[in-house]
Amino acid sequence: MTPQDPEETQPLLGPPGGGAAAGGVLGGWLVDRAGRKLSLLLCSVPFVAGFAVITAAQHVWMLLGGRLLTGLACGVASLVAPVYISEIAYPAVRGLLGSCVQLMVVVGILLAYLAGWVLEWRWLAVLGCAPPSLMLLFMCAMPETPRFLLTQHRRQEAMAALRFLWGSEQGWEDPPIGAEQSFRLALLRQPGIYKPFIIGVSLMAFQQLSGVNAVMFYAETIFEEAKFKDSSLASVVVGVIQVLFTAVAALIMDRAGRRLLLVLSGVVMVFSTSAFGTYFKLTQGGPGNSSHVALSAPVSAEPVDASVGLAWLAVGSMCLFIAGFAVGWGPIPWLLMSEIFPLHVKGVATGVCVLTNWLMAFLVTKEFSSLMEVLRPYGAFWLASAFCIFSVLFTLFCVPETKGKTLEQITAHFEGR
Repeated sequence: MTPQDPEETQPLLGPPGGGAAAGGVLGGWLVDRAGRKLSLLLCSVPFVAGFAVITAAQHVWMLLGGRLLTGLACGVASLVAPVYISEIAYPAVRGLLGSCVQLMVVVGILLAYLAGWVLEWRWLAVLGCAPPSLMLLFMCAMPETPRFLLTQHRRQEAMAALRFLWGSEQGWEDPPIGAEQSFRLALLRQPGIYKPFIIGVSLMAFQQLSGVNAVMFYAETIFEEAKFKDSSLASVVVGVIQVLFTAVAALIMDRAGRRLLLVLSGVVMVFSTSAFGTYFKLTQGGPGNSSHVALSAPVSAEPVDASVGLAWLAVGSMCLFIAGFAVGWGPIPWLLMSEIFPLHVKGVATGVCVLTNWLMAFLVTKEFSSLMEVLRPYGAFWLASAFCIFSVLFTLFCVPETKGKTLEQITAHFEGR
């Protein structure tokens, strides 16, 4: 079965945004009621079920159904995994461990690129069942987080989990009294709630407005526009860059700090998106060229005024953008989301953040081609550059440093204590 209608295949090209957005909402509910560990165990079910449906698909609606299930699981996992890690990690290595979430994401993307060279798509779906199955197996041996156990008045189990995770209770700080309260809208009037809420949602929005998902999902066509015939190899190169620089970010996260890496990452993305827009302006933006370039459409002819000497600008800009994103704006919004919220609102607040991220990812990826037609390619990338500038300013003026602090110290900072 191979979908032929472009209207049918379009939903298969982008990220599983609809299901993932719903998964963010579900994850926010589950993480406070079922707990962090059980939520991770439960999300393995739609993962495996979704890939099984894709494997057995005979119609397009089965592919969409499978993607909906895997998207739902992605949404839950993208919320619960950072929260679980932040609550079990020792403060001095929380940045390293929290960044491993994004590192595993980009490793998975790279492995999918490589496996796609040798495996038919049904076997790729079979292979996709392996990671959630391993997670289900290994998570059974892990404890619930001590902080969640304390909210359930299970102190003895919490201290046992802490000793299992840290080896001792040294450095532990109990969550503040009242952390067992449930979320209420009236709490948004408190600085300790609305400040991290605004920061978390804004970080997720800026992450997607940088255009990273549009760049990644249309990477092969972007390289074709830059005159690289072996575009599938280019995708693997992009994946390798992602993995290497995300690993570097993880290693230096607890020494350099979140703010510095966010600013550095944003500045690099400003220059790279500006340079990429300049490439398109020089090759396709002449006054006599009224055509519009859509990245979702195959490239059939070279631009009249394209220069072979400018090809390095496009490739260099792409690689610089991916490297810059991987160092900061890739892992850090997810890491900060898991650190900045008080315990009693963490489920709802992180759910809203994940919902924002996946909805923005879906909208940006879906509408990027239309944006390219309206603004032309150079205008679209220059718009992304403008958003990157705003993200740097937002970081400098609004985002606090969290490295080396306990989650309770971060909460106290927002509350003014």
